[in-house]
Amino acid sequence: MLALRDLQAAFAAHVEGEERPALADLVVGDAIAASARLRIHRHHVRQSLAGALAATFPAVQAIVGEAFFATMAMGFVQEDLPGQPVLAEYGAGFPAYVAGYGPAATMPYLGDVARLDWSLNFSYHSPLAPRLAAPELAGLTAERLFELKLELAAGSTLVRSPWPIDRIWHAAQPGALAGTVSLEEGPASVLVLRQPDDSAFASLDPAETAFVAALAEGASLGEAAEAAFAVEPAFDPSSTFARLLSLEAFAALRHGV
Repeated sequence: MLALRDLQAAFAAHVEGEERPALADLVVGDAIAASARLRIHRHHVRQSLAGALAATFPAVQAIVGEAFFATMAMGFVQEDLPGQPVLAEYGAGFPAYVAGYGPAATMPYLGDVARLDWSLNFSYHSPLAPRLAAPELAGLTAERLFELKLELAAGSTLVRSPWPIDRIWHAAQPGALAGTVSLEEGPASVLVLRQPDDSAFASLDPAETAFVAALAEGASLGEAAEAAFAVEPAFDPSSTFARLLSLEAFAALRHGV
């Protein structure tokens, strides 16, 4: 008789794909053999994980279809089982798997769409922490404002792609108008943000992307503006900053800032 720890380890190895014949002696068989029952359970676990991936990556599934996605997801599940008991946290490696998935080679943008899906999922399950509002900045001088270093709000992610993933993602949504997205429309950058009851993203132009990327790397507002000016000399930092404030893209100032 296996000790509980050994039994759990053997069963986990079986789910991962290893054959553990000794387990069959511990499972009651009747019309269905014990070994077959174990295989059914392994299959059920993998199907459940593939279903969880479909819920996390809906745009990817909409693009490729349910059958194609199921095959792709099952391939990923066989290589990467959850390390945590929370299914919402499962799938971080799926975008990279999609990007390298041979049968999807004719859709080079698919991995980046998966990154966008994952970022939306990550954002949705992030805490809804306090955001920066314009009144908090009212007492700051222009010089102090440009020296300010702001953090993006919890759950925010900047996703950059050589493909028009924002338009591709929208085209994959239920009820979207029929039509095609030209890959010549790319590249695209989006800022994924936590919303009160959901997550969403805002598309950014190249200068805005440079501005947000610099802030995310710890630059001050003035330094971020310089990064944006290097991309677009006509960049307007005031309007971009106002837009980001309206999107509640920044975490609230820490006490004493």
